Amino acid sequence: MDPSTIVDLSHKLNSNATIYPGDPTFTCRPCAIVAKDGYSVHALSLGSHTGTHIDAPSHFFADGRTIDQIPLSSLFAPLVVVDLTRRNLRDRQKITWAELEASAELMQPGVILVLHTGWSAYWGTPRYYGHPFLAREAAEKILERGVRILGVDTLSPDETPYQGVGGAEGFGAHEVILGAGGVIAENLTNLAALDGQNRIGLVPLNVEGSDGSPVRAFAWKVQ
Repeated sequence: MDPSTIVDLSHKLNSNATIYPGDPTFTCRPCAIVAKDGYSVHALSLGSHTGTHIDAPSHFFADGRTIDQIPLSSLFAPLVVVDLTRRNLRDRQKITWAELEASAELMQPGVILVLHTGWSAYWGTPRYYGHPFLAREAAEKILERGVRILGVDTLSPDETPYQGVGGAEGFGAHEVILGAGGVIAENLTNLAALDGQNRIGLVPLNVEGSDGSPVRAFAWKVQ
């Protein structure tokens, strides 16, 4: 790995982090400070799906794998990015297979597929909740191609209900991908900075029995 080619794909965790409606908020408070105690320690409080994170199958399926059961090796893989930014996606627009089909040949077993909508630009604002989302049939087509890890630069690959708007489409993408034993990475960012990076890593905390974990996501270039 050439460190000079690494692109960080993770949002910073702070008080402005956008949280899925109803999830625990993020807090980071000092318990000890250098000036008083001679050392610094902070207490963290967050949900398992805070910030840039991955969903394990147990997020939706009681008998699905938990985050500690997912081989770390499977989270380092060739990167395939489908750039949807030129399509000028609208708020809550459904992304169908027609928008993805041109990249179908790149979708193969072992790759991590990332959908670049450009929506990470709205992180920390109310508009972030109105992100585009993946149609269930599109998720099924992606799965048919052999992809088992899907990443998005949105709060969810499914529509997010917010302040009484949305949610009628349900959790089709989650049910399809996680139901097949796959993994979903959410809240990726900085995808516009990619310049030939062709590998991606998603590094979760090794939390026993958890349905998800924040990750440090990054991409790098292999010649």
